[in-house]
Amino acid sequence: LAQSLFALFASSLAISLVFAIIPLCHNVVVLAVVMAVAGLAMGCIDTISNMQLVKIYQKDSAIFLQALHFFVGFGALLSPLIADPFLSDTNCILSNATANASSNLPHIRKSLVPHHPGNLSHYDLPMKGMVVTRVSYAFWIMALINLPVPIAVFFLLYKERMVPCFNSSSHPLLSADELAMETRPTAKDDLSTSVQRPHAAGGHDDLFSCCQSKNFRGASYTYFAVHITGTLVLFMTDGIVGEYSGFIYSYAVEEPLSVVHKVAGYLPSLFWGFITLGRLISIPVSYRMKPATMVFINMVGVLITFLLLLIFSYSVVFLFVGTASLGLFLSSTFPSMLAYTEDILQYKGCATTVLVTGAGIGEMVLQLLVGSIIHDRGSYSFLVCGMIFGGLAFTFYAFLLFFHRMYPKPSSDMDAASPDKPSVMDDTGQYQR
Repeated sequence: LAQSLFALFASSLAISLVFAIIPLCHNVVVLAVVMAVAGLAMGCIDTISNMQLVKIYQKDSAIFLQALHFFVGFGALLSPLIADPFLSDTNCILSNATANASSNLPHIRKSLVPHHPGNLSHYDLPMKGMVVTRVSYAFWIMALINLPVPIAVFFLLYKERMVPCFNSSSHPLLSADELAMETRPTAKDDLSTSVQRPHAAGGHDDLFSCCQSKNFRGASYTYFAVHITGTLVLFMTDGIVGEYSGFIYSYAVEEPLSVVHKVAGYLPSLFWGFITLGRLISIPVSYRMKPATMVFINMVGVLITFLLLLIFSYSVVFLFVGTASLGLFLSSTFPSMLAYTEDILQYKGCATTVLVTGAGIGEMVLQLLVGSIIHDRGSYSFLVCGMIFGGLAFTFYAFLLFFHRMYPKPSSDMDAASPDKPSVMDDTGQYQR
């Protein structure tokens, strides 16, 4: 826990520093390095926060994961609203020739939308002149908004006596007796936790315990199959989130829809708004519904939405309806998949790291793939790609359900008729029949 909290503190502090530095970068190489540091810090936060929630709350983790990802969506919805007042409606740098006619220049974001670069040849984009953008303020505001996060993490470290310099002067948030009460299994849960807790205690000595080969020794093929299929589901679904939010604006302003630029700009906000709403709704729903059922509903909903978007591809109204529907169905897929996969694997925590990494790779790779396809094949291929990715996600999920049925259950489930029989676990952490 101490290693995780220190990593969260360093990563969240790095994000504030990066956002403060970005406006000062006048070289693209320096900017690329700074952005890489930000991506690394965000990846650490994403992985560690998901993994720790699974380890701490185990079977109750679905609710907390939904809450965590609600705030992820809320942040994605809020940050463009903070930045928008500081964006210029004209070219960011005005030369003498364009200063007087700046109102006639299209916004940079809208000018770069068409997938035919030749269309931009008649635009004069001066590189020297009067700078009119105030976008630097948006980055500094975001840096200040994020600053309370590392402060709160450091306060938690301090209160839990994990900071070497302040061990004697602070009192932990939970005393030893209270902590024992919190972690002691109830009579109802004795049987289920007797198998899980010894493994959890031995499998998480440090952040890198998942990478040790001894944890894989003697594991069945279904153990790896669950990891792989779960990762492929999130690879596709998170890839859909990335490519849809990234290219829905480009698709809307192109023919045959030809939506007005300002109206099309609402589509990404609508998409993220319904992702946030869906995650908020999923917090109480996950208390009543199993994660596997929620993922199944999401997969079917994504497929049906893309099918209808293809059928009604000439309807602007349905584009908005479909965007909202897609955001709603994709909203709880990530946290529900984490909860479901960890439930299969008895909350060992390693699956979370693998799934989060696969989801991040999917978000990166599928955006690059779809961008190149749209460039070559036109805007309609955007929806076709989404339909294909949704179909692949549903197929991989069907394989995951199959491997779940094949996965060996803990001995406590098999020996339910004789609860006094102790569960047997070998030195590799694999449960024996």
